[in-house]
Amino acid sequence: MCCESKGRFLLLYATQKGQAKAIAEEIWQQAGAHGFEADMHCLSEMDKYNLETEKDPVVIVISTTGTGEPPDTARKFVKKIQDKTLPPDHFAHLQYGLLGLGDSEYMFFCNGGRTVDRRLQELGAQHFYDTGLADDCVGLELVVDPWIDGLWLALKEALQLQKEKEGMNSAVDAVSSSISTAPHAVHELQLSSEIHNLKLEDEGARSSDVLSQKLDDINLVAPSRDTEPSLVHSVPPVSQSALNIPALPPEYIEVEFQDSQGENPHLSSHISEGTTFEVPVTKAVQLTREDAIKTALLLELDIADTSFEYQPGDAFCVVCPNNPSEVEELLHILGLSEKGDDVVCVKVKQGTKKKGASRPQHIPERSTIKFILTWCLEIRAIPKKAFLRALVECTSDVGEKRRLQELCSRQGASDYTSFIRDSNVCLLDLLHAFPSCKPSLSLLIEHLPKLQARSYSVSSSNLYQPGRLHFVFNVVEFPAGSSRPVSWKGVCTGWLAELVAPLLHPSKNSLDTEGESSSAGKISIFPRPNNAFHLPADPSVPFIMVGPGTGISPFIGFLQHRQKLREQHTEWEFGETWLFFGCRHQDRDYLFKQLQCFLENGTLTHLKVCFSRDTSTAEVAPPKYVQDVLRLCAKEVARVLLKERGYFYICGDKKHMADDVSDAIVDILSMEMEADKLEAMKILATLREEKRYLQDVWS
Repeated sequence: MCCESKGRFLLLYATQKGQAKAIAEEIWQQAGAHGFEADMHCLSEMDKYNLETEKDPVVIVISTTGTGEPPDTARKFVKKIQDKTLPPDHFAHLQYGLLGLGDSEYMFFCNGGRTVDRRLQELGAQHFYDTGLADDCVGLELVVDPWIDGLWLALKEALQLQKEKEGMNSAVDAVSSSISTAPHAVHELQLSSEIHNLKLEDEGARSSDVLSQKLDDINLVAPSRDTEPSLVHSVPPVSQSALNIPALPPEYIEVEFQDSQGENPHLSSHISEGTTFEVPVTKAVQLTREDAIKTALLLELDIADTSFEYQPGDAFCVVCPNNPSEVEELLHILGLSEKGDDVVCVKVKQGTKKKGASRPQHIPERSTIKFILTWCLEIRAIPKKAFLRALVECTSDVGEKRRLQELCSRQGASDYTSFIRDSNVCLLDLLHAFPSCKPSLSLLIEHLPKLQARSYSVSSSNLYQPGRLHFVFNVVEFPAGSSRPVSWKGVCTGWLAELVAPLLHPSKNSLDTEGESSSAGKISIFPRPNNAFHLPADPSVPFIMVGPGTGISPFIGFLQHRQKLREQHTEWEFGETWLFFGCRHQDRDYLFKQLQCFLENGTLTHLKVCFSRDTSTAEVAPPKYVQDVLRLCAKEVARVLLKERGYFYICGDKKHMADDVSDAIVDILSMEMEADKLEAMKILATLREEKRYLQDVWS
């Protein structure tokens, strides 16, 4: 089919970490097989498209970041369409379909997509296809795959309607014929289950003998003694099915090995987020006892000689490397152990079929292989199905090849979720499980995402400790499992813990511990200001803080700041302050016993603590969790929020705490106002809209 006969549509995406872009590229890639031509651009490239004059259908793929904001690449676009002077028929000519990406673990699920969708509707744009909202909590592919499948028929109908209006029906005849043959599966390669040769049949081929595979053939790959599926083993019906697998992603990166060794670029040169600051770690304190379930560390950074600024409640990001032993292991598997320090040149492959192919921004044009694997690629990322599909071509063993095909197929969707997504399997796990798989470095650059800097809440006040920044974190532990024989520490928390080992004094358990005067080394950081999670502008307004575990971190900064303000402005009126803190054991992980000092000097009005794992001999058992303590203080909580228009802050774990606290607040509002639960939920929603119920949570 020649280009002129293909139905055109505009494909726009906005991404924060690359997922929306990858999905848009998948749509672009499939478009040709369906008789369409996709004109693909990032939403930020506003000079390359014009929605005001766009006549063809528009497809938008957009993610959500932070606490419900559109991604950075969509901010200019969103600001433009939110112009209040635009008339209600501004986009009356526009027909579009939108796919939003989000995570239901967070309060404002898919809010980036919802915001754009709602505003386009307000400006008169019409849906030609229903909006899809994909949830990363359960697996984006559960919505993304069927949404893309249905897109082609919707596009065909939209273009037909458009041509009918123009009196030009003939232009979509070719599109119609390509859709009608196999509307749900024509874009996918049909995999024959002839295990011996694993031949990829032509598109659309699905002969009747595919499903009549002999059991003996199947057993060459799936021994009958194994009745339970695993990462490396499948069972019927998957093991006996013809498979719908994704099309092979086009290669677009070429890696040239240079003869000489050379210097790597400075870290700051490939950080796209803005100014980075290299600062020394001057103090480290272990806040938990050695027998605590989790190890919590407090680190102090010296920012005195920098222009780094922050407010209590802000976050900042730490630029961290991958674990050196994992990098060495990966180099060994790739056959590059002796070449880790060799310089390579990374460029776009000539003649690639990938539209708009370019070298990823996070990959230097010239650097050593070890630098790329250490500082640039998220080697622990959960592999996407497109990556699995590409790995198939690098795998020589017949059984391993078939299993990788199953895991990226539609029939193997449940296995992918169970054995890869939910098991947090990464590239190294896959390469151990499928030893005949030998990918190239270029393939890793194409498919592994950028190594993201890790975000932490500031746990100090620059007013209280000028030139110093504190933060607190638990050293994350990933236990060994069926796909991984050894336990792992978090990429960043494990690295930081090792970095500050010389400064640690495990026997001390106080903020007042004198750290070593020497530094453990320097780390690179950059600011990530929080637009809302700050102290009330009016110091007379009361507020409540709920922060169990390391969730207390930003509230230490709040209290330090409030203490200095009270000292400096004795004439001011200050509202009451409440802190609800919880941990497992009072003697093992009560992180900040100095809270009592804030209570004694009047900075903190009320301190409520609970310990979930401590046993009690009291006749009435004390509350175990912060939400239980909140309920005991129902009248006071309702008074602060409703009568005194106070603020409510939550920091900590989303799944196991923040949602329970939210439920407790709904119960409190319902009980104290003598209203039904629905009315109480509306009041809570109003508090959120007024930015008086604020969360800084993680999953």
